[in-house]
Amino acid sequence: MNRIVEGGRLAGYGAAYFFASGAFMSYWPVWLRDRGITDAEIGTLFMSRQLVSVVSVLSIGFLAHRIGRLKGMLLALAVAAIVMMGGYELSHSFLALLLVGLVWGCIWSPTMALYDGVLVNEAKARGFVYGTLRVWGSVAFIAGTLVCGLAVDHFGPPSVLWVGWAGVICLLPLALFLPGGETHAGGASQPAPFGILDLFRSKPFMLFMIAAGFCQSSHAVLYSFGTLTWRSAGLSDVTISMLWGQSVAVEILLMMASGWLMKRIGITGLIGLGLACGIVRWTGMAFTTDLPALIVLQALHAGTFAACHLGAMAFIQRALPSNGTALGQSIYYALGTGATQAVIFQFAGVLYSRFGQHAFLGMTAISMIGLVALLMLARMWKGEVLVGKPT
Repeated sequence: MNRIVEGGRLAGYGAAYFFASGAFMSYWPVWLRDRGITDAEIGTLFMSRQLVSVVSVLSIGFLAHRIGRLKGMLLALAVAAIVMMGGYELSHSFLALLLVGLVWGCIWSPTMALYDGVLVNEAKARGFVYGTLRVWGSVAFIAGTLVCGLAVDHFGPPSVLWVGWAGVICLLPLALFLPGGETHAGGASQPAPFGILDLFRSKPFMLFMIAAGFCQSSHAVLYSFGTLTWRSAGLSDVTISMLWGQSVAVEILLMMASGWLMKRIGITGLIGLGLACGIVRWTGMAFTTDLPALIVLQALHAGTFAACHLGAMAFIQRALPSNGTALGQSIYYALGTGATQAVIFQFAGVLYSRFGQHAFLGMTAISMIGLVALLMLARMWKGEVLVGKPT
């Protein structure tokens, strides 16, 4: 029973975060279009939010790395997120949404980076498998997607914000149950085991950033325009929400088998699986909106997101000392995925406005570049700690 309670404490915050993310990721473009935003402007909104999140994730991650007060920072970010949801409700023009989105980017991305820092360290310290805790976030994502799809079907696009807001509000009480997170014995005065420049000088770490970052960033067209594409093809909102939910349901199966899979194909194998699935998935989505084909292609989300994410978290845990994971994850989220996604989101908006559904082929190319970097990493890195001292 104690293990169940302990696991619930660690997983609850992530579940609330991903419930909100399920609503936002699947239907946020629908909400934006309902407020009169064009496809190119949608790409700009996503890009600008990602760009500002780069600075925010790096800054907050560095602060967390120095003082180690992750729980207090997560509480503060939860309060700020609740307030900014109200800002979105009051915004009806592109400029207003842009300004609110810039602030939102400073809040939402650091939240996930810090939470994953807590989860990776606590899972290792308490004997949990990271994937079995993270899976509850995926379950909540499905719930958020399905609830949002039903809400849009019955009440229209404005309900997207309200469903997401409900998840954001739950972050505050659930943050109170989290453990304190990473600390340094000497507090803020304790010297860091490594610095940002040490990571930038590490060729294996930079190759990892390209491989995993490009794999996650290749979702840009799907996240920005997937729902809009399927709506244009005549699929109902309930069917679309089921497609999103189904993709994460398959992701859950992979996460439940993460320990077994890790032993057999290793860290680089997991990231490589994600990139290979991306090449197949995005190529298929460029040419079909038939429901049976989309069901198969959405199942590949288990590779493009889950396998890559598990591989990335395992790489950071293995390649960096444990008291440096918060900084490592912040750099990964800020630059590996954040900055890369910012550029690719804008690229996706331009591609989609000119080529429509065929914009997915751009994501195929991104996955191929990531696979080349991954093959170079696999030849160079053999599981050693790259910077600092093992702890």
